[in-house]
This record gives sequence, C-alpha cells and structure tokens, in this order.
Amino acid sequence: MIKRTLCFSNPAYLSMKNRQLVVRLEKHDNEPERTATIPIEDIGIVVLDCQQITITHGLMAALLDNNASVITCDERHMPVGLMLPLEGHTVQSERFQDQLTASVPLRKQLWQQTVQQKILNQAALLRELHDCETGNMQQWASDVHSGDSTNLEGRAAAFYWGQLLPDIDHFTREREGNYPNNLFNYGYAILRAVIARALVSSGLLPTLGIHHHNRYNAYCLADDIMEPYRPYVDRLVIQTMHQYPDIEDLTPDIKRTLLTIPTLEVRINGQRSPLMVAASQTTASLARCFSGEIRKLTYPEM
Repeated sequence: MIKRTLCFSNPAYLSMKNRQLVVRLEKHDNEPERTATIPIEDIGIVVLDCQQITITHGLMAALLDNNASVITCDERHMPVGLMLPLEGHTVQSERFQDQLTASVPLRKQLWQQTVQQKILNQAALLRELHDCETGNMQQWASDVHSGDSTNLEGRAAAFYWGQLLPDIDHFTREREGNYPNNLFNYGYAILRAVIARALVSSGLLPTLGIHHHNRYNAYCLADDIMEPYRPYVDRLVIQTMHQYPDIEDLTPDIKRTLLTIPTLEVRINGQRSPLMVAASQTTASLARCFSGEIRKLTYPEM
C-alpha cells in the first residue's frame, strides 16, 4: 500500500487519539477552528512547514513506530531536519553487521551500478524533454569503472545540467543558487526522506554510505541510493515550472505538486510502480547485496 504524504503549512496542533493523527487547525482569517483525523498506519511522510505547529511526543513516537518519516522546515519553508525510526526491520542487527563488514570492492561495484543508472536515466530524460542526442552519455555510462574512479558522474552532470534548462541562461545547479534551485532542493529533500525511510524498512543504516562519507551527514547511504531517482524529481520540477511559469517562490500549490514525488510512476524490473514502492525494492536488493545473496542493485529505468 502506498503511504500518504502529509504537509502542514498553517498553524496547527497535532496529537494522537485511538491510533489516529488528530489535526486541530486554529482559526484562520474568517475560517472557524477545524479538526480532522487520519489513521497513523496510512501515513508515510509528514512535513512540518510552519513555525506555529505543535506536535505531541506521543504522536511523534507513534509515527516513528509506524515507520513514518518526519520532515521539519525552516522559516524559508525549506526542509532542514529528518526524523526516522531506530528500528525498521526484524533482523536489523544482522543487516547492520552485513552492511558494516561489506568489502571495499563490493561498495565500489555498487557505486558503479548506481552511477551508471543515474547517467542512463539523465540521458533518457534529456531525450524525452528536448530530443537531445545523448550518445555521449550512454557511452559514459558504459565506461564507468568500479567506484567511478574517473568521475564520469561529474562529466555527465555537467552536460546534463547544461542541456536540461535551455530557456534559463547560465543556469548552475547549486544548493543556494537562484530559481529554480529552490524547487530542486525541495523535491530532493522529499526524495531523500522516501529513500531514507525505505532503507530503515530494509534494516539498513542510512548513515553509512557506499560512496558518500561526509562526517556531518547522517544520511550518506540515502544520498547514494537516491541518485538514479533524481531525474524523476527533475522531470516533475520542469513540469511544475511550465505549470506556474510566472512564479519563482515555493507557493503552497507548488509544494503540493512536489509532495506527489512518492507516488510518481517509475518502471522497475520491467513493471510500473509508485516511486515509494520502487524505493523499497531498491533498498531490499541492497540488503541482499550486503548479505552476499546477489551482486546487482535493482534501480528504476526511465
């Protein structure tokens, strides 16, 4: 079952009663106080996007116990925090051990597969949107070595971003950059939460990456595994830009559109699947790679 993604952007009091999330919205303009309930078991991601939200400890514990992710946003409405459950799988300690003892050659091979699929998905999106010639990207994907020692991911990214937004002069993809970087940042934060949640569900530790190793990053593995999924976010961002051509801020309507990322349709193992479900297939295959059962990750193909 696809879990629901909830975003709260107005002052609210969030609590729990009878295993239901209870939302009490304060009086706003001419609207009276309102109350609504949502079954906790139906919730996958909660986004707290208002500085005047109160949430009870009992509700947070129940959400985490149900393997939901909780995202907090700052005053600029950008995600700044992610809370995940500590236990998400029955044999978690065993899978942690497999992950911790994975050999360097295995990690390099997994990163090679990750970069290859990311480049192939980027190339597919360029062909879909702009009918670009992408023979160079397909060649780079086939030339990726173990661990991507020649950094073909970086070469492909430079070409990709140079072609993706032809209507924006000198666009540079960077976290603190100009529009539409804010849309990409928001979308990637939602994607990161989906992947981190799937990793925990598969009994893996999101902190220990196969490639990313930033000592200050608690979600290195999520940042690794989300790479081939990024083009799906990029496609949605571009569609959103076309839908709202004169708006550069993260309005409620734009955020609502980007919050559909968990339900985006992807193709994995030759079948169509919601992105959230596909993410669980990917992380389950990663756990099997760490345990030595298989050698190939399952990623979506655009």
